[in-house]
Amino acid sequence: MGAIKIRTIKRKDNEVIAQVIRDVLLEMGVPKIGTAYEDTSLDMMFEAYDHPRHSYFVVEEKGEIIGGGGIAPLENGDTDTCELQKMYFLPVARGKGVGHEMINLCLDFAKKQGYSKCYLETMPYMKAARKLYKKVGFTELEGPRGDTGHYSCQAWMIKDLD
Repeated sequence: MGAIKIRTIKRKDNEVIAQVIRDVLLEMGVPKIGTAYEDTSLDMMFEAYDHPRHSYFVVEEKGEIIGGGGIAPLENGDTDTCELQKMYFLPVARGKGVGHEMINLCLDFAKKQGYSKCYLETMPYMKAARKLYKKVGFTELEGPRGDTGHYSCQAWMIKDLD
């Protein structure tokens, strides 16, 4: 991937990654209510993921943050299930294999933390993202799991990590 690197989030990244995520959500036409857009954690991502069994990674190109993705326990879910969270990339990051590398990094982290399943929520019209999720082994669910507060998300997927 050349000049692109993925690293663990730092406190100084909070403002930039929040803007990147909001910009991508707006670009994709995602509702501001009932999605990650309104999560209070969005403005303090370092602190939100600074807990056991949590991690958030940012993608940098030439020193600029161009995306990110993370793993955390599924809110009000089974203790063996994590959630792939807030995985979004600016247009400049797309088509370079960054999403595939990020998802594998996140899933490897999840396995090391003892999770046996990984859940995610997305939008039905996010076809490129859903194609990637299926490629790495996620399958579609009929409805949501846990309680993420993202009631506007209408596509749910899960993957066995065994």
